[in-house]
Amino acid sequence: LKKRLEKCNQDMLDYVEEFRDFSKIVLSRLAGLNNYKAEVKSEVENLLTRIERAQRDIDYFGSVTDSVTCVEVHEDMVKQQLLEKAEEKKKLKLMLNASCDHMLAGIKSLKIVKKTGDKHGSWMKDPGKKHTKIYLLNGSVNNVIFEFANMMIFMESNHTLKARRVTLPFPWQGTGHIIYQGFLFYHRYGSLNEIIKFNIQKRNIADQMLLPGAGRTPVYQLSPSTKIDLAIDEHGLWAIHAEPETGGNLVITKINHRTMAVQHTWDTSCNSKYAEAAFMACNTLYVVYNFPSGGTSRIQCVYDVLDAVNTYEIPVLHFPKRQGSHSTIHYNPKERQLFAWGDGSQIIYKLHTKQKV
Repeated sequence: LKKRLEKCNQDMLDYVEEFRDFSKIVLSRLAGLNNYKAEVKSEVENLLTRIERAQRDIDYFGSVTDSVTCVEVHEDMVKQQLLEKAEEKKKLKLMLNASCDHMLAGIKSLKIVKKTGDKHGSWMKDPGKKHTKIYLLNGSVNNVIFEFANMMIFMESNHTLKARRVTLPFPWQGTGHIIYQGFLFYHRYGSLNEIIKFNIQKRNIADQMLLPGAGRTPVYQLSPSTKIDLAIDEHGLWAIHAEPETGGNLVITKINHRTMAVQHTWDTSCNSKYAEAAFMACNTLYVVYNFPSGGTSRIQCVYDVLDAVNTYEIPVLHFPKRQGSHSTIHYNPKERQLFAWGDGSQIIYKLHTKQKV
């Protein structure tokens, strides 16, 4: 038994020694693994750092490429827009005939032809006809036109006796109507934006149209009854109106008087605040301003649809002598005069013009 115990003790010592040797080997290998792990960890960290740098480089070059692409696309869009604008301007010049090259330089004189009718009204000649007839449309809502054979008969004291009365099927709204080539063009009372073309001699409606965007607000703050102001110049029929979306700035539309179709529309920089009237002359809008209580009328905003006039160099143009206000001012391109209605007076203003620069 003693020998067997001694042998067991020896075997146990041998096992312990072997275990120690094995432990040393394991620990040695673990140490090696730790060193390898540290090396691997270091390599991985280095690799991640390089990947992050590469990603930053990729992002940078990508942003630069995108910026260049955006710039190139933006430049292409601008070039295309400039080409389209130049082409549109070319078409407009052809449509409006560039032979009209004069602009208003001043108002030389005025002549009060007569004082008859209400505070608001309109009177005119037909610049599209050779006859000398005078037309009077009294009031801001009415349906009767007075036609006079000439200026002398119109100036006689009792104008209704020698005038031809023409009754319209529908009354007009405001004072912005115009007569051109035998037709009366007017805003129909009770409608938002209907313009009627009425044959004066045949006494019937020849055509009608709706003017987009018009009729929701007065065209001039100081002439609230007029929602659409029609005008005639060397190139035919125009409409002047204001829209809430434009912040009170006036809008002008070229209308084909034969077909009653819209040809083009411009948003102007002229505001309707304190405006009392406006007129078109040689493709240019002239807006007349005054004081709410009345005073000296003045032109202080000009807009040329073809950009042929440097509007910033045009001085304020004052109407001569009289104090008061206008309910309508229309340009007669045939005589280059203004036919105005001011506080019940029918007035003619002679103009001083000069060539556009």
